[in-house]
Amino acid sequence: MNKIRIDDSEAHLIGIYEIGKVLGASFDLDRALHDVLNILSSYLAMRHGVIMLTDHDDRLVMAAVTGMSLAEAKGGGIRYPVEAIRPVVDRGMPMVVPSAVGDPDLADYIAEFLEPDDDSLAFLCVPIKTNDKPFGSLSVLRGRESGALRGFQHDIRFLTMVGTLIGQTVSLYRKVLADRERLMEDNVRLQKQVIKIAPSAAPHGMDDIIGASDAISNVLGQIQQAAPTKATVLLRGESGTGKEMMAQALHQMSKRAQKPFIKVNCAALSESVLESELFGHEKGAFTGAIAERKGRFELANGGTLFLDEIGEISQAFQSKLLRVLQEGEFERVGGVKTIKVDVRLVAATNRDLEAAVTKGEFRADLYFRLNVVPIFLPPLRDRKADIPALADHFLKQFNQENGRTVGITAKALQTLQRCNFPGNVRELENCVYRSATMAADGVIDEIDLSCKRDTCLSSTLWGGKPGQSNLAAAIQPHDAGHHHHHHPTPAPQTPAPAPAAQPAPVPAGDGDEAELDADDERGRLIQAMERCGWVQAKAARLLGLTPRQIGYALKKHNIEIRQL
Repeated sequence: MNKIRIDDSEAHLIGIYEIGKVLGASFDLDRALHDVLNILSSYLAMRHGVIMLTDHDDRLVMAAVTGMSLAEAKGGGIRYPVEAIRPVVDRGMPMVVPSAVGDPDLADYIAEFLEPDDDSLAFLCVPIKTNDKPFGSLSVLRGRESGALRGFQHDIRFLTMVGTLIGQTVSLYRKVLADRERLMEDNVRLQKQVIKIAPSAAPHGMDDIIGASDAISNVLGQIQQAAPTKATVLLRGESGTGKEMMAQALHQMSKRAQKPFIKVNCAALSESVLESELFGHEKGAFTGAIAERKGRFELANGGTLFLDEIGEISQAFQSKLLRVLQEGEFERVGGVKTIKVDVRLVAATNRDLEAAVTKGEFRADLYFRLNVVPIFLPPLRDRKADIPALADHFLKQFNQENGRTVGITAKALQTLQRCNFPGNVRELENCVYRSATMAADGVIDEIDLSCKRDTCLSSTLWGGKPGQSNLAAAIQPHDAGHHHHHHPTPAPQTPAPAPAAQPAPVPAGDGDEAELDADDERGRLIQAMERCGWVQAKAARLLGLTPRQIGYALKKHNIEIRQL
């Protein structure tokens, strides 16, 4: 008997562990609850299981069932005794019916699952709750065995723990949905106010945000809607898309604009340093802590805290951050006094958090806390109409900082608009500053751009895999406006072969490159060199290669350089 009870305890412990993993990793509540019942079937020899949850009108509604689809069950597939289990939800007490066949309230339901040799089935039901009033129930059917009463007591304790885990998960889902519903209501009210704003007037707090494309206008509309609320905002987007600037705009347009805006780059700090930075520390908490120090949460009290690169924090620190977001309180490092703060959180990341949660690298409950209002910032390649305005803004900024009057030609702007800019706005800013610094005669012309001088690092990085010849792709026929592309599109993991082009003679003069045979690299090289008077640098620009690459190609095909 003792051996059996020990094995049961071990099985229940493993069951709790597996159920916790399922509830913490899934974003689909219906699927998660169904998986919980499947686990119970394995660890409790369960014949049938049902999860009921209350709706807005406090009515019990079936949320998960084994053996059939939820739609089938709700359509009358089973005769579940809803009224019989109602006291479990109302009073928060478990229910055990060792011989359910003789119970008039359960007989119809039990009859569907009796097997020919069964003399009886037991019905076990526990409440689903957190710390508040129960809002659902978990019930199972299982066969009776010798010593069943003691076994049922053990099972009830196990099911109660499972009911608590389910309750915490359902409560979190409902809170997230409630937050989003409140935000939508706030959005409706805000939209009515925004209509009164003159179209030409830039909203306060967005003066430094440049752009009028549809992509950026959509983002700015979301910022306007979310800013007046207290909802946590998660800014998503590639590096260099302006997440910090958007976070500042959220703060400036909120009711907290007169309070502090504090920012922290989570990726730049180790776990121990980050904990001290955010929560502060007491004097003597660790070596070097010579005085009490307030953390960023305290400094941001009443205002906004911006956590950049939130996806880089360790799993251990994720649980500490989750507590602050849930309770609004924390203790300093080395302290025992609980400090309460009122902080609006804005976080940012360029990571795929959903994939990180699936892999177990990021806590699902923290993800739900952060992802209340996700705003996706478009990459610069999706808002190319904004490049001239951004370039002009950065050029004016450069002139002001350096006391110069550098201008830019229309051709240079057109070339910039053909760039993909994998580094986004930050890369564009660097490109403008670099070109303005090196521009001759105080004007940035097309030839002054890095891509025209074979010094564009980004173009080198994204032009192809190391050791892979770019010649075939570089001299595919295209119009004059595109054969000097600044940043080629990043190469895919498995490069597709370039389509073969039909051979054709190269026209004389300054016309476009003719279509050439994709397999005849030697012929293309000779034709390009002849067009450029056997000047390697010019031929390299024509083919979209660096001087080093074309020199290697000439040597590879034993092409002798002619002196004209």
